Amino acid sequence: MEEPIFETPVSTSEAETAAEAVENTEPASPGWGRFFLDVLETLLLSAALFLAINALSARVRVDGFSMKPTLQDGEFVLVNRLAYRMGQPQRGDIIVFHFPLDPASQDLIKRVIGLSGDHVVVRNGVVTVNGQPLREPYIAAAPLYSGEWLVPDGELFVLGDNRNDSSDSHSWGMLPYKEIVGKAIFIYWPFPEWKMIDHYDFAKVVQ
Repeated sequence: MEEPIFETPVSTSEAETAAEAVENTEPASPGWGRFFLDVLETLLLSAALFLAINALSARVRVDGFSMKPTLQDGEFVLVNRLAYRMGQPQRGDIIVFHFPLDPASQDLIKRVIGLSGDHVVVRNGVVTVNGQPLREPYIAAAPLYSGEWLVPDGELFVLGDNRNDSSDSHSWGMLPYKEIVGKAIFIYWPFPEWKMIDHYDFAKVVQ
């Protein structure tokens, strides 16, 4: 004969208290270990992004007046490091490069005038390349100096747009390709001066 089963009566208040206890149970705090892991992941991601951005671009400050009126003293410029890994410099490009006479500590920004094999002549205030005079609306004033250069293979002839106040190829010689950092593409500071940099294309003028 089975014995009767008696259930222990539970009051309504006790049941509600038990339900509230279950609802109010919170998961254990992850603690400091999880916090430091999150911080480490954030730092590693930031470092990876920084290295990736630096591999693709550079930021330089224009120091001086050699590129007036195109670029002003104190402006900050974004430089495309990959521009010449996927192509070649063109006449009229504005480029940043390591100064050949002091490549370890000094970078300059100038405009490409002559490519490898070009014959560059500056005379009577006019620059000619391979016998063709250049139309240069971007310069501050016509050059007061004269000279004649043949650009060797693997090198460039560069000039500042402020021709009479610029240390460039007319004074220190040719620029080896290996010293090029990249192509200047954008002025990003000061804020009111934000704009893309114009690269005057006179390739069709020079034959």
